[in-house]
Amino acid sequence: MTGQARSDRQVGHSPSPASEEGFGTPGRPLEGVRVADLSRVLAGPYATMLLADMGADVVKIEHPGRGDDTRAWGPPWAGGEASYFLAVNRNKRSLAVDLKDPEGLAAVQEVCAGADVVMQNFRPGVVDRLGLGYAEVSARNPAVVYCSISGFGPEHAPAERPGFDLIVQAESGFMAATGEPGGPPTKAGVAITDVLTGLNAAVAVLGALVRSRATGRGEHVSASLVNSALSGLANVTQQALVTGTEPARVGNTHGSIVPYQAFATADADIVVAAGNDALYGRLCSVLGRSDLAADPRFATNPDRVAHRAELVAEISGELRTRPAAEWLEALLAAGVPVGRVRGVLDAVGNAQLAGDDVLLHAEHPAAGPLDLVRAGFRLDSAAGESTAAPPPLLGEHSARVLAETGLPADRVARLIDRGAVLQARREDAGAGGAPPTG
Repeated sequence: MTGQARSDRQVGHSPSPASEEGFGTPGRPLEGVRVADLSRVLAGPYATMLLADMGADVVKIEHPGRGDDTRAWGPPWAGGEASYFLAVNRNKRSLAVDLKDPEGLAAVQEVCAGADVVMQNFRPGVVDRLGLGYAEVSARNPAVVYCSISGFGPEHAPAERPGFDLIVQAESGFMAATGEPGGPPTKAGVAITDVLTGLNAAVAVLGALVRSRATGRGEHVSASLVNSALSGLANVTQQALVTGTEPARVGNTHGSIVPYQAFATADADIVVAAGNDALYGRLCSVLGRSDLAADPRFATNPDRVAHRAELVAEISGELRTRPAAEWLEALLAAGVPVGRVRGVLDAVGNAQLAGDDVLLHAEHPAAGPLDLVRAGFRLDSAAGESTAAPPPLLGEHSARVLAETGLPADRVARLIDRGAVLQARREDAGAGGAPPTG
């Protein structure tokens, strides 16, 4: 497909053929947008899942033998499918093709040339050798928005340094800023630099896509885990720059606000965030401690920070006298920000009970009925919808995607016969809890 032909199709915003199968959801903001997803693991797949949630037709391009690395990242498993993979790959189609096969590679080049967005996280130089780099793709499709994700960014030396989340949390200062005072540096409980990078990549792609749709001029976007981590540290990074010193670890407290931390009650932990003087006064009223509100040591937030230990001891003593549920009720009634420290399942269940429908339902051919967590945004165009297309089986949509490139059926059949392309069938999907083998 030539760049001119592609540009003509963009002007019309034509729907994807995949919309007939429930992909590229009509009525969503990204209806008609096609994404060639060459990324794997978390940052890239998270970004493309967000685009898919907004209606884009995302084709996930995987190796026919092993697929995305996260397909093997278990336990836990659901019907032989790794929960890690299931978390970030809904609403996508899977094309499983061997890029070492010349004809298979040519087919993927066609998929990328016909896409509005290309997402990749190969090691530097690999996509260029494959003819899948920005220069090659944009030469055929000048309107393409091409996003490269890496651990340390395109200018970082050495260029081929691998960048898993754990490494970047260490290298970015994220671990140093996390943990209890006097304790060791601690990583976040989720691969937070991957998630932040996925969000940054999606935002940048959307911005570039707006201009591409209007002018036909594409963009090469880059997003890295280390840049996302440094940016995501926000006020902590700025604090370090302003003071010239390393921020101290503050655990479940806040370095600049008091009281803003976790407290024990008679039966469970809660967090209280009295972020200004008015909220502090309300907290004191609920505690029945007007003396704390009148004490000049605690009159303003800087005063409270300076006398943190004394104030926290007083508040802690009061909160331990009653159970969490009573404090939550009283503090919420007074308008004081407060919350219970919950486990993940408890948090999901509580959100559901509170009326925030955080779950989507999918019927997976191997895992069976599957609950998936919605993205952090909501679209009016998706209001009332509670289902999603399940994360794809490896190679589930290969033949259909290749046919859309114009590849004749007999050539597709030959690719499948010699193992250069995998075409999975839903009816062949197994059930049970064991991981895939082979």
